[in-house]
Amino acid sequence: MLIKTFSAAVYGISATIITIEVSCTKGIQFFLVGLPDVAVRESHERIVSALQVNGYPFPRHRIVINMAPADIKKEGSAYDLPLAIGILAASGELKTDGLLDRYLLMGELSLDGSLMPIRGALPIALKAREEGFEGIILPQQNAREAAVTEGLTVYGASNIREVIEFFAGERKLEPTVIDTYAEFFSQQHFDLDFADVRGQESVKRALEVAAAGGHNLIMVGPPGSGKSMLAKRLPSILPPPTLQEALETTKIHSVAGKTGAGTGLLAQRPFRAPHHTISDVAMVGGGSFPQPGEISLAHNGVLFLDELPEFNRNVLEVLRQPLEDRNIHVSRARLSVDYPASFMLVASMNPCPCGYYNHPTRPCVCTSGAVRKYMNRISGPLLDRIDIQVEIVPVPFEKISEQRPSEPSSDVRVRVVRAREIQQRRYVDEDGIYCNAQMSSRMLHRYAVPDAESLARLKRAMERLNLSARAYDRILKVARTIADLDASSDIRPEHISEAIGYRTLDRGTWGESVG
Repeated sequence: MLIKTFSAAVYGISATIITIEVSCTKGIQFFLVGLPDVAVRESHERIVSALQVNGYPFPRHRIVINMAPADIKKEGSAYDLPLAIGILAASGELKTDGLLDRYLLMGELSLDGSLMPIRGALPIALKAREEGFEGIILPQQNAREAAVTEGLTVYGASNIREVIEFFAGERKLEPTVIDTYAEFFSQQHFDLDFADVRGQESVKRALEVAAAGGHNLIMVGPPGSGKSMLAKRLPSILPPPTLQEALETTKIHSVAGKTGAGTGLLAQRPFRAPHHTISDVAMVGGGSFPQPGEISLAHNGVLFLDELPEFNRNVLEVLRQPLEDRNIHVSRARLSVDYPASFMLVASMNPCPCGYYNHPTRPCVCTSGAVRKYMNRISGPLLDRIDIQVEIVPVPFEKISEQRPSEPSSDVRVRVVRAREIQQRRYVDEDGIYCNAQMSSRMLHRYAVPDAESLARLKRAMERLNLSARAYDRILKVARTIADLDASSDIRPEHISEAIGYRTLDRGTWGESVG
C-alpha cells in the first residue's frame, strides 16, 4: 500500500512542504531515500523502539520511503513522527480514513514514544496554512508558538500514542488556542528601567534620540561609568513592535531554537549582547546548514557590542553590509538563504588601552599614538555607519547617593513613540523607510533641510572641529530626529548644535591631548 504524509523543512526563515511517500510490499528490507542526512536515517531505530514500547509492532514488510522533493537535503530529527505514522498507515496497522491529507505532522521521537520539541514551528505552521492544510500536529512544547498562526488548527501531543489514536478515531486532541493580541500586549513590561540610573543625563538624552530615530550609537568612557547598564535599558524606551514585527522576530528565534518550550509570540524587541570572542559566522549566520546569526536574532531590536575594539576585525567588518542593507545573504554550495537584519547597533568602548583618557580625576598613562592605535581598531567605514558618538564620564558621588528617582523609561518612551509616529507619516510614501536613520542622501535634501543660520553653524563646526565629510549626513539625520522630538517641522540651530555634539570620535583632536 502507498501512503503519503506531510511535513516541512525550514530554509532561512521560510518552510517548504515535504511529502513523505511510504510503500509497503512483501519483504523485510527498509529503504529511506530523498537526500536524508544521518539524523533522518537514524529515525528507523527511534521509530522501532517508540512503536514497540507503545504496543505497536514494527511492520515486517519491505518498506520504501521517499522524501520529496528528492533534490532537497532533509536534515534533523523532526521527521520521526510523520515517518512513523506513514509506516503504520502503509502497512495497514492504522486506518486513517483519509485524515492524513488534512494535517501536517512534525516531531522528534524519543525511544519511549514521547515527542520532543522541534525548531521552526512558527514558519512551518504559517506554511501549512498557506498550503491549505486543516491543521498541524506537533510536540506539546511547540503548540503555543504554532498557535500564533490564525486560521489553522494546532494540536499539541506529548506521545506518539495520542497521535495514533487521534487518526484511528479513538481519541480527540484538544486544539491549542491563544489570543494573539492579548499575548502581544501582556508582554509590554520591562525589568530594567531608566529610573534606576543616577546622573548621566546627557547620555540618556543621546539614547532617547537614538531610539527616536533608529540611529546606531557608540558610547566611549572609562570602566565603571555605566555604559553597559545604560545599553541594557535601551529596549525599555524603544517603541513597541507592531504585530507584524513580533511575528518576524518569533520566526527567526523559532528557526534558531531560541524561543523556549511553551513560548508563544515574542512581543518584546530583542536585545542581543554577544561576547567579543564571537566568530564572524556566528555573528552573520551560516554554517554547513545555515542558521540565523546574532545580527538576525537582533532583528527589530538591539545588537549590543560591549568593548567594541576587542572584537575580531573580521567580525566588525562583516557588520557593514547588514547595517546598510538591513538583511544578510548567506551563500553555500548547497543553498542560499536570506535573513532579515534590521537592528540598532549599540556599542561601547574604553577611550584608550588604560581606559582613563579624558577622565576627570584619574590620569591616562597612554601615549598619543597608543590612543590613536586603539581607536583605529575600529575602521572608518564602520564608524561611518554610527550616527551618534557620545562620551560618558563616571557619575560623581553626589549623584550616586541621590535619593530622588530619575525619569522612568515609560515617560521617555512616550516621547520616542510620538517622534516615531511623525516619521511614519513623513515616510508613508517611501518604500522600506520607517525612521530617520534609514534616509538616503537624496531624501536628506527633501526632509532634512536646515535653515540658513543652522547651515552656517554646521559649516563653522566642521571647520573648527575638523569634522570629516562623512559626518555631514549623520548630523543632519540626527538633527531631524531631535526636531521630531521637539515636534518641530523645521531644523533649527539648537537642533544642529546638539547633533554636532554627538560626533565625538569625528573630531580631529581626539587622542592628541594626552597628559
